[in-house]
Amino acid sequence: MELANFEEDYWQLRNGEESHRENPETFWIPELERRTSLQVGDAAKVILEIECEDEDGKIFIEGERGYLIVSEIVGNKYIGILDFQPVCIEAGRDDIYLCFGVEIPFSHEHVIDIDRPPEDYIEWQLGQKPERVWHRRYCLTGSSNIARC
Repeated sequence: MELANFEEDYWQLRNGEESHRENPETFWIPELERRTSLQVGDAAKVILEIECEDEDGKIFIEGERGYLIVSEIVGNKYIGILDFQPVCIEAGRDDIYLCFGVEIPFSHEHVIDIDRPPEDYIEWQLGQKPERVWHRRYCLTGSSNIARC
């Protein structure tokens, strides 16, 4: 399954492992074992990098930290429900994918913290239909076979 990228989606997730390698003293992430063993209902903190445009038409990248509630495990990737409204995006816009309650695909390298919300909150968040469902794009392998990416 393909993840979001600037070229197709105008946003992507920051690689927390790279940020940690670049700044190990100031950018902490949970150990790999915890990040690769998330369970449905866990809250994984990530950083959204969102392409925005200023009043002069210049493009810049806005970074926003927040949680995804794990709703599904797909191979070595996760689907999470966005548990916050990005500040740089006006709520209620139908022309932009990102909003509270949408599905977001992610992998262990994007996780910068882990929490577990109260069970009643997990039941509420996962008990409703996602605001928007992530299109399950798949990659083509070199032999033209479809593979989960």
